[in-house]
Amino acid sequence: TNNQKKVMNKLQFGGGCINDTVAHLGNIDLPFGGIGNSGFGGYHGKTSFETFTHPKSIMKKSNWMDISLRYPPYKGTLKWFKKLSKFL
Repeated sequence: TNNQKKVMNKLQFGGGCINDTVAHLGNIDLPFGGIGNSGFGGYHGKTSFETFTHPKSIMKKSNWMDISLRYPPYKGTLKWFKKLSKFL
């Protein structure tokens, strides 16, 4: 209804229910938690895992060919890049 939309658009909150109190807590696909002083973010299921972890990207082996231009000494590298830049 229009009243429900007004409430949802005017208030800041982490999650809620219409005509219920905590039914959204039973759904692990929805984050649970307030904003500001009433909470620190979303906790529940996958959202909780993402809230409390910090993913790190580590590449052990590149998919690219291992070319000598990547390593010093960079003999002739500037000349090679000048030729390459003409095509870009």
